[in-house]
Amino acid sequence: MLLPGRNSRRGIDMEGSQSTASNSSPAALRFGYLAGSLAQLLEVVRREFEHDREAAKASLATASTILQSEIERHSGAKRSRTAGLAGWQIARVRTFIEKNLHRTIHTQDLSAVARRTPAHFSRSFKLTFGDPPHAYVVKRRLERACHLMLTSSASLSEIALGVGFSDQAHLCRLFRQAFGHSPASWRREHEIEQ
Repeated sequence: MLLPGRNSRRGIDMEGSQSTASNSSPAALRFGYLAGSLAQLLEVVRREFEHDREAAKASLATASTILQSEIERHSGAKRSRTAGLAGWQIARVRTFIEKNLHRTIHTQDLSAVARRTPAHFSRSFKLTFGDPPHAYVVKRRLERACHLMLTSSASLSEIALGVGFSDQAHLCRLFRQAFGHSPASWRREHEIEQ
């Protein structure tokens, strides 16, 4: 992933090392590309941190998402041999969830995306992601809510609806269960730290 307008020396070195490593396995090349992309994003964060904190936050969020996806993909690939979801199913389900967090997501919808029966899908999903579908969706909603609380000035009510919770009270209840704080106090603490 090359960032537009950001031709750092590291990016040029990464491209050069990829061309010389043509004898490497596809997995090694993919890892090298991923590592280079994350290094570039973190370098952007380092440079922009003092000048444009919003850009730095956005780059950190992107780096975090890439890393989390890659970790889940690798753990999912290992588990897929033991009746977990296949790589294409993981990608399609994850994409569907991310695009539809703002609305109700049923296990039936996810199983249709993965082309499995709901019961078989639920078992395979838990093997792949470590959580049942509903718990995983709630976790992603909470993560998105945290991101929005730090990067936008939207009210908690707007954020709750925007990430698929029925109302602010629903967000507050699940947030407190997950993090031990109310969203409002968590937001204040993290705004001060930044």
